[in-house]
Amino acid sequence: MVDLFAGPGGLDVAAEKLGVATVGLEWDASACQTRRAAGLVTVEADVRDYGPLNFPRANVLAGGPPCQTFTVAGRGTGRKALDEVQHFIKRMVAREERTEIVKDLSRLRDERTRMVLEPLRWALAAIDVENATPYDAIILEQVPAALPVWEAYAAALQHEGYGVDCAILRTEEYGVPQTRRRAVLIARLGDEKVSLPSPTHRRYRRGISREAGDRALQPWRRMADALDRPSDFFVISNYGTGGDPKARGRRASWEPSATVTGKIFRNRVVSARDIELPRFSLSEAGRLQTFPVNYPWSGRDVGQQIGNAVPPRLAMHILCAAFGWDAPDDYLLQSLETWDIRKCSGPIHDAEPSMVHYREQDRPLAGGRLHSGP
Repeated sequence: MVDLFAGPGGLDVAAEKLGVATVGLEWDASACQTRRAAGLVTVEADVRDYGPLNFPRANVLAGGPPCQTFTVAGRGTGRKALDEVQHFIKRMVAREERTEIVKDLSRLRDERTRMVLEPLRWALAAIDVENATPYDAIILEQVPAALPVWEAYAAALQHEGYGVDCAILRTEEYGVPQTRRRAVLIARLGDEKVSLPSPTHRRYRRGISREAGDRALQPWRRMADALDRPSDFFVISNYGTGGDPKARGRRASWEPSATVTGKIFRNRVVSARDIELPRFSLSEAGRLQTFPVNYPWSGRDVGQQIGNAVPPRLAMHILCAAFGWDAPDDYLLQSLETWDIRKCSGPIHDAEPSMVHYREQDRPLAGGRLHSGP
């Protein structure tokens, strides 16, 4: 699996536990430092400088391109960004002249609007470029506001012969001890029907018992299930609720965590008697995202690395669905508890990039047969 915008390795951790060798492209130096400490094959680079021919053994494409411009979709800026991306997707699928698309992309104010098109560039290049092979599976994940982009991707990939499903998933419904909503797309080459993973746990509803709801599903997991703390506690968010900075969000240890963000270490942790307790450690913050307890967080801005990551437990469910495999069993899910660098795939299976270099004018933004540069 080649993972674009790979971050500290949430998808890669899940894939490696499933026995799928991975290589991640990431340009943030700190995230790369964490990945290397974990033994994950990493290319510290701009995804725009690479393409499928650089990773000829990869038959799975994954990615979580930056989508911050779409989080204000109700305002003019976000709506315009969505319209622009959807317009470019149609042009790329129509195999419009590459140079014209490159020229128009260069005029965009926000570079992130261009970056969100990169997974599609890779997917189309794998179909069109000489000596490349179409990806068997494609996995994309981002904030809920990215769903209209994934829906446009879905139409594009269906046109190219993929079965696709996309929707917003809730992490607590897959055993993550955290309420978090993510827009997810999975695609698989061929005519077979593709479906996102079915929930395994009940949805969290404030004030409703975890025992209430569908008896076929497990209760949602609590922070106390993931963290080894001796007594009950409350987490007081760094953020206000309802737009009031004084009305801090508050979750108890017998509830799931609120969405883990890059500011997680600013959250206060207090006892039932409102006594200040130690704030979350790196390991604890990672555990709320279902990273292994001993995952080697490194570099700067670790909170941001953790907050931006895909929860590995959710990722394992998504990957199995994308591959057409059965849902992960308890043994596989429990394997996420710890990390052993010696069992990581390492630089094998031709995971390191081949020495193919794309020049700016050769990047297959609009598909079409093309040969690599020198």
